[in-house]
Amino acid sequence: MNTAVIATSPSTKPTQWQIDPAHSAAHFSVRHLMISNVRGEFTKLSGSALINPADPAKSSVEITIQAASLNTREPQRDEHLRSADFFDVANHPTLMFRSKRIEALGAENFKLTGDLTIRGVTKEVTFDVEGPTASVKDPWGSIRAGVTASAKINRKDFGVAWNALTETGGVVVGDEVKITIEAELIQQAPVA
Repeated sequence: MNTAVIATSPSTKPTQWQIDPAHSAAHFSVRHLMISNVRGEFTKLSGSALINPADPAKSSVEITIQAASLNTREPQRDEHLRSADFFDVANHPTLMFRSKRIEALGAENFKLTGDLTIRGVTKEVTFDVEGPTASVKDPWGSIRAGVTASAKINRKDFGVAWNALTETGGVVVGDEVKITIEAELIQQAPVA
């Protein structure tokens, strides 16, 4: 996907990478009462990336996020967010992203466009991606690299529409949600 990975990969063949769930998370931020941001994260995600150094546009990414792993550090809010008012975890246990296009913007940045599915609603979303970082060998012999991907979505586009009005006519929850995915990747064998 970028020259940092190409330069440090032992092969120029397409290579499969797995997301390391222990060192990855999907963060979000949304306005609360129109005055501050509430931040949270989904702590359980998995996925893979196929990196094609010879033709980065032929690379691909898939991510699955466990909706119940939501954490905003406030148990009552977390339960409300898991309910049918928001993520409806009982009926939609996962959020998913599957890439469709990758556009290189330089050695360390690119646009990653694909289908994001939340609550069973799929919309095209474009992430701004930084990385992958230069890869390193960990103490156990695996090759690792990191990436950060960010996007903004309107939650109502995905059927996450619950809200309430304040006494001053504002709303409790903003519509725009900022998403940041921090992923540590572990290189698998080159693709034959």
